[in-house]
Amino acid sequence: MTSYLIKNARLLGGEPQDLRLKDGVFAELGTGLAAAEGETVIDAEGLIALPGLVDLHTHLREPGREDAETVLTGTRAAAKGGFTAVHAMANTFPVADTAGVVEQVWRLGKESGYCDVQPVGAVTIGLEGKQLAELGTMADSAAAVRVFSDDGKCVDDAVIMRRALEYVKAFGGVIAQHAQEPRLTEGAQMNEGAVSGELGLIGWPAVAEESIIARDVLLAAHVGSRLHVCHVSTAGSVEIIRWAKSKGWDVTAEVTPHHLLLTDELVRSYDPVYKVNPPLRTEADVLALREALADGTIDAVATDHAPHPSEDKDCEWAAAAMGMVGLETALSVVQQTMVDTGLIGWAEVADRMSYRPAAIGGLAGHGRPVSVDEPANLVLVDPAYRGTVNPDTFATRSRNTPYRGRDLPGRVVATFLRGTPTVLDGELV
Repeated sequence: MTSYLIKNARLLGGEPQDLRLKDGVFAELGTGLAAAEGETVIDAEGLIALPGLVDLHTHLREPGREDAETVLTGTRAAAKGGFTAVHAMANTFPVADTAGVVEQVWRLGKESGYCDVQPVGAVTIGLEGKQLAELGTMADSAAAVRVFSDDGKCVDDAVIMRRALEYVKAFGGVIAQHAQEPRLTEGAQMNEGAVSGELGLIGWPAVAEESIIARDVLLAAHVGSRLHVCHVSTAGSVEIIRWAKSKGWDVTAEVTPHHLLLTDELVRSYDPVYKVNPPLRTEADVLALREALADGTIDAVATDHAPHPSEDKDCEWAAAAMGMVGLETALSVVQQTMVDTGLIGWAEVADRMSYRPAAIGGLAGHGRPVSVDEPANLVLVDPAYRGTVNPDTFATRSRNTPYRGRDLPGRVVATFLRGTPTVLDGELV
């Protein structure tokens, strides 16, 4: 294994340090380190060094929708975005509701080599919300599943949700809920509010999300289990989660980069690239989400990377699929909305995009501090870079990004997975 000496990197945005990566771990940290014979030296002056990023919410589409994404193309995109581990959601074809399917996804991740892939198991068989899936066998499989979600669909039956929360307690699992009351969102096309009224589109009320979160935090507290709330999008949801945490309940939550930046005003263009679940909300919601991420009420940034082939997005609004790709732009959006605004520093970015996601997912070997003998999972970021997003350069198979032509700050210069580079000079190795 090649040894690397990274010179003058600003670890977590602090003072410059040298980092030696050898035999898969950080072998030495300090200043003025001399290169050993045959060691590859990387000049990281001006670059921020962060622990490898961890995504709690990635759609890799394989098996079943390889026209949109594969485990290989998705993990290549993840590496370009600075991620060394992703959690692959269960809404594949077939659904990841058995040990066989989650092990298939896990093995495909091993073969890709660009980042670790931790499968998320379905809560219910076929995502139908009627009968619990094989939670225990998925947990006991080679994939060692610890996060379960019907993401894309809500576990709306309170009895099923309670049983799932009780079941995963035995092995320290967590239920990740897609909070969407289905009867309040039938035919919904965008956020319910002034803009939906003007455009004549069926609205998606905030209460459809908030009512499920309120129910589920109470259920989690009742059974003493772990609840994770996916893609929080409203100010009201933030307040419910803040209240639950004040009670000491084991509740965590994530926010997507696009909900930290984009608003429902963009839907006026009728461009389906802005159609997403949950929908883009108001400016007031965006500001509340940023504040909640800054103060720790929201634990993590998760991409909800949702690739779609062009035929599923390049059509009229009502027929378009919901979702956006996000792995390759996530860190830039977080820099723009959270770091450059002064809400958080790079140490907090590491916390929200590496430490806490890995802890929530129970992911060993990731989300660890950059210190001697820890796995050398690392990303080097150029915070001074400014560039225009060009999806034609993406590694993901799909191009449904809301940031096409938008100027965003920051660039991932290098990513290392256990000391092996997956990205160097901004390009895949």
